[in-house]
Amino acid sequence: MSKQILFIQGGGGKEDYKADTKLVDSLREALGEAYSIHYPLLNNESAPDFGRSKQIDKEISKIEGELIFVGHSLGASMLLKYLSEHEVRNEIPGIFLISTPFWSGDEEWKQGLKLPENFENTLARGVPIFFYHCKDDEEVPFEHLSLYTKKLPYASVREIDGGGHQLNNNLTIVAEDIKSLGL
Repeated sequence: MSKQILFIQGGGGKEDYKADTKLVDSLREALGEAYSIHYPLLNNESAPDFGRSKQIDKEISKIEGELIFVGHSLGASMLLKYLSEHEVRNEIPGIFLISTPFWSGDEEWKQGLKLPENFENTLARGVPIFFYHCKDDEEVPFEHLSLYTKKLPYASVREIDGGGHQLNNNLTIVAEDIKSLGL
């Protein structure tokens, strides 16, 4: 039986889904046939979190057994928010977050995206968390990575010199980390 991965796209809708398909294809190629990647299309809804909690919950409910989580950009932040606010019945061998924004500010549209206060205390204990961020990310400032490392000092952090927001559409580094955990 193949190992299960749920990949949560950045942004919302078909355009962002298509852009992140290149990331999924890269990950699929680097991991090989031992892994099955679930990559649902997520559309933005009017809910405070763009409907992401409900959509992520629906996708998780479809998958039995161990579940590896991978998220990109908005998808990574929404995945982290979901995991800090919900109990997941699946065993989670690892969480891999790419170009993750750290939402802050008083704008109303951001309120549903922000992590709960002390979110780091509500995540499942002992689950390895990995962050990946390029220093030349043109969409999510590189400084957001340090906000996460302050809250999650035990997380593994991959600072990447170049590759932009999409890591040059190459997730070999993520695949290597997944495999390094014996996954």
